Amino acid sequence: MSEHSHDGIERPTLRDVLRARTVVHRYLRPTPLIAYPALAAATRLTLYVKHENHQPIGAFKVRGGIYLLSRLSEEERQRGVAVASTGNHGQSIAYAARTFGAPAIIGVPEGANPGKIAAMRALGATVIEHGTDFSAARDHIEALAAERGWRYVHHANEPALIAGVATIALEILEEQPDIETIITPVGGGSGAAGACIVAKSVDPRIQVIAVSAANAPANYLTWKERRPVATGPVETFAEGLATRDSAQLTREILWDLLDDFVTVSEEEMATAVRLFLEHAHTLAEGAGAAPLAAALKLRERLANRRVAIVLTGGNISLAQLRAILAG
Repeated sequence: MSEHSHDGIERPTLRDVLRARTVVHRYLRPTPLIAYPALAAATRLTLYVKHENHQPIGAFKVRGGIYLLSRLSEEERQRGVAVASTGNHGQSIAYAARTFGAPAIIGVPEGANPGKIAAMRALGATVIEHGTDFSAARDHIEALAAERGWRYVHHANEPALIAGVATIALEILEEQPDIETIITPVGGGSGAAGACIVAKSVDPRIQVIAVSAANAPANYLTWKERRPVATGPVETFAEGLATRDSAQLTREILWDLLDDFVTVSEEEMATAVRLFLEHAHTLAEGAGAAPLAAALKLRERLANRRVAIVLTGGNISLAQLRAILAG
């Protein structure tokens, strides 16, 4: 039986995740889960890297997009789907909309990652730039969607999105059933909420640890204080973590199921981007590097545990990468 959040949205269960997997695997191959000896030596940790940067859009969210679009009616698809995004959620919905023949309209903040905007346009989406940050872009696109009859897809308060991205944790535990800790970043919280639902259903002793940017602490403070906390404008190169507030459905799941939450600095994420490049020969964006930064921060606690870190995306801009490598 699905549980309800306070505003009546049904929480996904393990059964929903299993349903999602049958759809997701029709369109997307499972991503690699790899232990790199060089990364283990550099970090002195037993780490398995879940490569969501290998997805066709370079990020994990496409799983949720595919599953959500698969569940819309033909009429809803024809009207079009609208989202607000700093990049990866928008690319996910654009990719899924193209797969299912639906128009996609994406609101992004002015000055958003140009590579991500170009990718969304290349997938056939209409991109509307508005406002100084994600929250401003979101308010604008929500109003437009209400006015024009588009199906607005919230970045987190969508059970189908959470069930879709929860297939990541399912794949991790099927491939490595002995994983004891999963570390995943939190922007909207769908990935962490999904990991919690799967891990706690399989074995309550599996720890799920969330990580956010210290410079964008709304989700962290919300979890710590057990109440919604919003912040002023945020400054982080990790666009996927650059949120000023939390989302209702995901924060409630995290309140109930998450084991721990840590924050990492800009420098710690930049170091993790370099470590991934040097020791795993793989590209991580800021949010995707955050779990490695968290693992390093918690190194003593994780010393004898088998840890899976979710490299959620590799969509880093060339300018960011140059700055990090010049570091």
